[in-house]
Amino acid sequence: MKFISNTLFASLVMLVTLAAGLAHGAVTANVDRNRVSLGDTLRLTITATDDEEISDQVLNPLQTDFEILNRSTSSNTSIINGRISQSRQMIVELAPRKEGTFQVPALQIDGKTTSPITIAVTPATDTHSDGQAVVFEAEVDHDSVYVQGQIILTLRVQQSVNLEGRSVSELKLDNAFVKPLEQHSFQRTINGVPWLVDELRYAIFPEHSGTLEIPAQVFSGRIDQGRRSFFDIGRGGQQVRRSTQPLSITVLPKPASFGTSDWLPARNLTLQENWSIEPDKLHVGESATRTIRIVGEGLQGAQLPPVMFTPIEGLKYYPDQPNISEQETSNGLEGIREDSAAVVPTQAGRYVIPEIRIPWWDTQTDQLQYAVLPERTITVLAAQPGHDAPSNAIPATAGDVNTVVPATPSYPAALPQQPLIWQILFAVSTLGWLVTALFLWRRRAPTDATYPRAVENVAEKQAFKQLLLACAAGNAPEARAACVSWANALAPERKIVSLEQVAELFRDQDLTAQLTSLDATLYRPESATWVGDALADCARRMRRHHDGQRPDASEQLKLYPDTEVTKA
Repeated sequence: MKFISNTLFASLVMLVTLAAGLAHGAVTANVDRNRVSLGDTLRLTITATDDEEISDQVLNPLQTDFEILNRSTSSNTSIINGRISQSRQMIVELAPRKEGTFQVPALQIDGKTTSPITIAVTPATDTHSDGQAVVFEAEVDHDSVYVQGQIILTLRVQQSVNLEGRSVSELKLDNAFVKPLEQHSFQRTINGVPWLVDELRYAIFPEHSGTLEIPAQVFSGRIDQGRRSFFDIGRGGQQVRRSTQPLSITVLPKPASFGTSDWLPARNLTLQENWSIEPDKLHVGESATRTIRIVGEGLQGAQLPPVMFTPIEGLKYYPDQPNISEQETSNGLEGIREDSAAVVPTQAGRYVIPEIRIPWWDTQTDQLQYAVLPERTITVLAAQPGHDAPSNAIPATAGDVNTVVPATPSYPAALPQQPLIWQILFAVSTLGWLVTALFLWRRRAPTDATYPRAVENVAEKQAFKQLLLACAAGNAPEARAACVSWANALAPERKIVSLEQVAELFRDQDLTAQLTSLDATLYRPESATWVGDALADCARRMRRHHDGQRPDASEQLKLYPDTEVTKA
């Protein structure tokens, strides 16, 4: 009863802050895979974010090249930034009718159109199961990769019988970063027999050249024999255990022809520029935010180099903190880095902003490429009458590249009054939704077909990854920042800001020596090029010692878990 009272109170408070209007949306369509074998199924998801009606007639254009096996619909109401957003979703299971390259055509929904999607259908797959009802295999998309480049490992479970208690061993690799990707599940028909296929995919980034060994992975489960009576609870079937073959990947070193720039092995690298206002409309004393966005396909966000804003006499730059992220695509990971700076002209005139040129290695053509943002000329106008200071607050420490420009705060407009009956109805509806969600969460079926994701110290993991990448690239400034960030993630109560404090935290003689060497490199530009291998080894040793003080992590990655799995 206390929970219900608190929930009702929270719902009523939430109603007070709601905006009346619905957020404008669009209709989208996407598939779980763009490449399938004949006999496989794929999942098409159609989403309408403005409560458009998705009828069955929308699917008629699909039936030329695909067989519609199943469909389901759902709706959702969410509150984002004070706005009520209602969306509908239809999930359609499709089976290609023949081999070739086809398109999921543009679909019309309430006057809005989705984008077409290309699907490649390859010949039917033979599992080579040798009469087995369960097949477990591993494959990689390439048998060689450049150091710090991406390789995709796929673990595939295929079964023609019902299984319970399924689990896959946890993937552990030395000297490589491992990033779990989204699970794919689909049906496959072979010689008239239906198979269920689950694919676990990982993006792997080797840290050192040489040979990367991927050990055999183990799948286990029990064949579900069904219950003969109500009292057969816990009765298990035949135990099934399968192992993959170990894999060896050749890790190539950075080509000597690449030079000394940050090493970026990628499928593609692009540069994009955005200004908050047109730079040619700038007046003296005003500011505009210039944002440079780097997108690297087949890279982690932490691998992308920072953009250095070249000082120009008459233009002052006030850089903001970078925004580093990653997103998953059909080809693995795509790293994104955004560097922004407030640009404030101090004199009228014409200014040439130099080009930005970033070298990268094309892993598809095996050639050196350049991502280029061309130079541009802007004209700054004289200060407007009565304008004596920048429109945005600029800190007094002008020229400090670490200074962050505070954004002008914005406040929502006053919310319109709503009829009382509407508020009451929405409160009751919201309360019912919350109670139902709690009930379902507590009674969640143990056969929820999802792979659990580890609950980890994300800040510590990201900072440690950035530290190792900076060490591998020989980037001393990035290594210093990553050291401080990593130490803060491990001991946030210390509020660490210097390398001396990092050394004091760990109290390790070798690490202290490496941090002293790094500090000397930063403050003596005439010193030799910094090599970060020793610092990286010390950091790994310190991290292993820190992890050794934690409770033991789970050794298995469960499929269809009974409870949430948490890994340290």
